[in-house]
Amino acid sequence: MKNILNPLIWVMLIVFFGCQSKKKENSKPVVEKDLPNIVIIYLDDLGYGDLSAYGATELTTPNIDALADGGVRFTDAYASSATCTPSRYALLTGMYPWRNKKAKILPGTAPLLISTEQQTLPKLLKKKGYHTGIVGKWHLGLGTGVVDWNQSVSPGPNEVGFDESYILAATQDRVPTVYIDNGNVVGLNPNDPIEVDYDKNFEGEPTAISNPEMVTMKWHHGHNNSIVNGIPRIGYMKGGNDAKWSDIDMADHFLGKAQAYVKEHKNKPFFLYYAMQQPHVPRTPHPRFVGKSGLGPRGDVILEADWCIGEFMKTLETEGVLENTLVIFSSDNGPVLNDGYYDDAVEKNGSHTPSGKLRGGKYSLFEAGTRMPFITYWKGSIKPGISNALVCQMDLLASIAKLIGTQDNTTDSKELLDVFLGKSQDGRHDLVLEATSRTALRSGDWLMIPPYDGKTIEERVNIELGNSQEFQLYNLKEDIGQTTNLAETNPEKLKEMIEKFEILRGKDYNKTERLELK
Repeated sequence: MKNILNPLIWVMLIVFFGCQSKKKENSKPVVEKDLPNIVIIYLDDLGYGDLSAYGATELTTPNIDALADGGVRFTDAYASSATCTPSRYALLTGMYPWRNKKAKILPGTAPLLISTEQQTLPKLLKKKGYHTGIVGKWHLGLGTGVVDWNQSVSPGPNEVGFDESYILAATQDRVPTVYIDNGNVVGLNPNDPIEVDYDKNFEGEPTAISNPEMVTMKWHHGHNNSIVNGIPRIGYMKGGNDAKWSDIDMADHFLGKAQAYVKEHKNKPFFLYYAMQQPHVPRTPHPRFVGKSGLGPRGDVILEADWCIGEFMKTLETEGVLENTLVIFSSDNGPVLNDGYYDDAVEKNGSHTPSGKLRGGKYSLFEAGTRMPFITYWKGSIKPGISNALVCQMDLLASIAKLIGTQDNTTDSKELLDVFLGKSQDGRHDLVLEATSRTALRSGDWLMIPPYDGKTIEERVNIELGNSQEFQLYNLKEDIGQTTNLAETNPEKLKEMIEKFEILRGKDYNKTERLELK
């Protein structure tokens, strides 16, 4: 009996430990291997007609076109808002920005707009084991009150879900003109502390008004405060000279940081929010791109951005993660030519139409304010094609939640994963759009804009704002350029739209604050 048991025991032990070893070997790597990396490439003030993939003939953007050709190019995709801060808020939180009255274009000294308690896309991903990072423009506020830029600044991106953050605080045309690495100003000399104020200048500090001879980029409106690198900014800043960025090197700088992030974190699932600054003002292309577009600095920085995206995509491929990375490309709001500086954007625009066939632009309730270029690309997993589904950037949160095997039921985000992956054309039906605190309703093929007081055209930027004393109703399927208001001739549809809008938005929609451009 003894001779019989011994072999049996050995067999059982071998099988048992073999199974245990196999379980241990396969457990964690399988979970991580099945999770794709996620990259959001977000441009700033890029219009629906600014890319050759979307019909531009005066600009050629081959690297972005490659994403469109190899992925899904959306024709009916929206940012939540016609300005930057609200759109970025919606992208990261999945919430309508008009629910947060503070979600407006923020000064560089604004406190953190996103609550550290609320759901965010990076938080969602962190729970599934992702490493999360942001490189580029933030513009969602920092700190809780008066910020001491000479100490670690918090709360900020790191407190709302990002493991790593390398950002500019607000916009390139606003102070402070420094990079912030995980809450700390990069290259700050403690003997030359930074001071920032948006209300009054510091004694003896030059501005575009007091010292116009120091200005190399002439201001048009609103950009006449502190001068950095010959460019007058919004807001006043003193000190921090060693930490000030080089404007012409900004695109290369952020590209390098984005590439370094991929190389460092390629061995586990990562989420990178690559928030580029182009083509927002001031448009400061690197000398390699100056004059390349023939459309002035605005065209040049779009070509620069396209090149950066091409180099970034090469990095994904070189590092062996391209086929396991979902890349999402879009912009925060519609285009604008003169947005504060004389930089030949108007004079050299020629026959280029940044808004394409759409009406309006940045700040506008018309289509060009919020309808965006939007591309999803995942080599080997997304079949190339064109989607006419109605989607919003806000819907990425719930859709990515589905992708990684979790759920979100706490936000305004709609789960449209199959739409984003090109497997379905069944997008949203209703969407409330926003422009400088004014809201409108997109429902099916229709857009309804309620009456709003105020100017119809903002002369400083030469853009129609969408304001009217009457209701406006457009059938976008038949009239993409919004040339014919159907409110009077189709009262039944108007009534239906108003009732739906009041349910979604609330009956106080016409008691909102008006446009304030700076």
